[in-house]
Amino acid sequence: MITIKVDDELELRSVTLASAQTIFNSIRRSRDHLHQWLPFVDQTKSVNDTRRFIKTTIKSSCLKKDMIFEIAENNVFAGLISLKEIDNLNAKAEIGYWLDAAMTGKGIMTRSCKALISYAFDELRLNRICIKTAVANKKSAAIPLSLHFLPEGTERAGELLNNKFKDLLVYSILKHEWKG
Repeated sequence: MITIKVDDELELRSVTLASAQTIFNSIRRSRDHLHQWLPFVDQTKSVNDTRRFIKTTIKSSCLKKDMIFEIAENNVFAGLISLKEIDNLNAKAEIGYWLDAAMTGKGIMTRSCKALISYAFDELRLNRICIKTAVANKKSAAIPLSLHFLPEGTERAGELLNNKFKDLLVYSILKHEWKG
């Protein structure tokens, strides 16, 4: 199990099956907030769906693996953050994230991203990190910009959300650009 200390209030912890109910409860509470941006929300109808997701990521033996972390603020679950499709051959990954609706607006995600990026560059020896956000999701897009990611362009029809393809903005940062 990996734990990344973000600061005195925040910590990232490898996701475990023991947290399935807590994660599901957060998704259920925040369903309206999350539904507008994340395709998995509609398929998460029970705690068993969350358990299946966690089991799949823990047992994955794919070449491009995910590392998923719970975000805890003062030991209270706040959301999830992940390094998605870690490509060790090409030393790159994508960051994905979401917060419980009650935890937004506190800088939690920006601070969590900063810690995860440093971990990815320093410990995993990655060279490139990208973040993709829905074009209309201004709050999410503010995070990579505040961390000095560069905009790369638009991934047209990059995500199927609520039965419609949505364009995604793509941002990236390279290890030598990171000022952590």
